[in-house]
Amino acid sequence: MQFMILRRSDRTTEAADFPPPELAAAMPSAKWLHPSASGVRMRRAPAGEWTVRAAPFADAGELVAGYTFIEAADRDAALAWAAKAWPTADAEGEALIEVREAGCPGGCVGFDTGEAPQGPAWAVLLRSDQGSEADLEPPPAVIDTMNRANQAGVRAGLALAGEGLKSTARGGRVKFSGGRPSIIDGPFTEVKELIAGYWLIRADTLEQAMDWVRNYPYPHPDELEIELRTVHR
Repeated sequence: MQFMILRRSDRTTEAADFPPPELAAAMPSAKWLHPSASGVRMRRAPAGEWTVRAAPFADAGELVAGYTFIEAADRDAALAWAAKAWPTADAEGEALIEVREAGCPGGCVGFDTGEAPQGPAWAVLLRSDQGSEADLEPPPAVIDTMNRANQAGVRAGLALAGEGLKSTARGGRVKFSGGRPSIIDGPFTEVKELIAGYWLIRADTLEQAMDWVRNYPYPHPDELEIELRTVHR
């Protein structure tokens, strides 16, 4: 099974010099996001109209500082990996790590080209809602449309990776304090702080990245919110 390991943000990760070199070296597969000041949130209303809100955002706890993927036999094994393998170089042993089972309900196909971004890269974070936390399955036609859009993005050299995340009932968190981990089982109630899926895209400008966001065929038919953040190269 595949799990996404997300480093939740705090005041340390929102600093311009995060991640420290020793953390980046210890987690070479991780994608680290620039502070939220680099990004925007885009909300689509039920009528289809998009609005854009620039950073800073009020609560660092709603944000993601970086992520990586691991293979593990089950949720307990993934949580144990996070508790044991997460570098102590992170915030002097103070960190909140979220463990999420990868895959979207209904069978959309995750992808990772393995290509290093040649130019600016952006993390497109689909924020959760009650439907995604209930693991509701979109109709098969919607999933097929998403899969075709992902494949077209890869062929065009725009989409580098993408994956859905299952509800937090299938995940958990590891909270480090003084370098000592404690495990917290999901589900979590603060839905607005959660992520339901992500894409890694290549775009030269913020406007190009926002165009990609506006044109993607999301599984949510009505209101949704996207966070768009630049990624360290």
